[in-house]
Amino acid sequence: MNAVLIAVVAMLLLALMRVHVVIALFMGALIGGFTAGLGLDGTMLAFQDGLGAGAKIALSYALLGAFAMAVAQSGLPNLLASWLVSRTAKRSPGGSTAMIKYSLLGGILLMAIFSQNLIPVHIAFIPILIPPLLPVFNRLQLDRRIVASTITFGLVTTYMFIPLGFGSVFLNDILLGNIESAGLDTSNINVMHAMAIPAAGMLVGLLIAIGFSYRKPRIYCSGEASTSTSKPQVSTKNTIVAIVAVLVTFGTQLTLNSLGYKADALLLGSLLGLSVFLFTGTLKLRQADEAFTNGMKMMAIIGFTMISAQGFASVMNATGHVESLVESASTLVAGNKGLAAVAMLIVGLIVTLGIGSSFSTLPIITTIYVPLCASLGFSPLATVAIIGTSGALGDAGSPASDSTLGPTSGLNVDGQHDHIRDSVIPTFLHFNIPLLVAGWIAAMVL
Repeated sequence: MNAVLIAVVAMLLLALMRVHVVIALFMGALIGGFTAGLGLDGTMLAFQDGLGAGAKIALSYALLGAFAMAVAQSGLPNLLASWLVSRTAKRSPGGSTAMIKYSLLGGILLMAIFSQNLIPVHIAFIPILIPPLLPVFNRLQLDRRIVASTITFGLVTTYMFIPLGFGSVFLNDILLGNIESAGLDTSNINVMHAMAIPAAGMLVGLLIAIGFSYRKPRIYCSGEASTSTSKPQVSTKNTIVAIVAVLVTFGTQLTLNSLGYKADALLLGSLLGLSVFLFTGTLKLRQADEAFTNGMKMMAIIGFTMISAQGFASVMNATGHVESLVESASTLVAGNKGLAAVAMLIVGLIVTLGIGSSFSTLPIITTIYVPLCASLGFSPLATVAIIGTSGALGDAGSPASDSTLGPTSGLNVDGQHDHIRDSVIPTFLHFNIPLLVAGWIAAMVL
């Protein structure tokens, strides 16, 4: 039996049984390592080797959480939330309320899209923007699964289609870069042309989620979502300082990314943003400890999950069974292009569901997929579409992906949004299935 397949299935089943994601990843890694014959020592060493790669991510998210708490204590997010609550309180449950609902979703979608390119902060905006809006969602009886789907769509579709910001890294550096390293000339390939059909599949999934699956009202407890134990002190000074801190945090990331620095821009940006609050006295020293503690609580799940996911990925690489999984799939299809495309896409889905990162999946599968696609007669454009879609599949819907962990961190502040049932399963169903179909269509027509 293939160790990668068994490990991913075991991890997903444990997560669905409400075993904590971190434990599910660890147990899945153990099962995969034992199946591959690594033994206890080999499996644990591979898992430990991968943990170090996630430490930087965990610290970045912890500082981001602390920064989000500082912004919350400044009262800036509450000003927006209070204005929206007062607006919705005056509306009858008719078309005007629907207009507010879809306007909110549109604004959140734009922020998710901009977080990948125009203001490349990835999920950093979620703990700042979403928690203060929860009372508004509750008043509108807005199903939070729509919000999770909207955010995930903006995060994933943007980087897999638009070659700017994180999209440039994914499409140009990782996708085309690895394909060219594997021996395929990509100089005349328009990557947006290759990924247009898969991106359209993601859009179909979002429209189904908003217009059909979760359109009905969903009632949540009406208690205010609290992100801090102390009441925010709203004032003109605090608001101005908060805006400056946000600009410093995001501006730092923009500057470092544009200059090509390899250092973690999110880590430094969050630290500088916190410094603005401290040096201006907006966040008192005695409040800083509370902000750090609450921020780390809010973002700890993401940090520890990403660390565990790195360990899981390290074990999967150590098994060497990714290659055998592809070989088994190609043997089953016996040269049939249609079946081969489906097999490659499903393998990509399995690998990314386990690792939780499409950026990490592409280097693993590209060296195998390029010669396989050439032998089956796929065009260079179709090859790019197959490999790009295979990498993106599973990012939405993976318990270990920041594309699902990010929305959960903002929507579950009041404990009413389950990570697996309200983020993972909805995004898996509405994005992976249409993306799989669209990726297959792209492979056959390009």
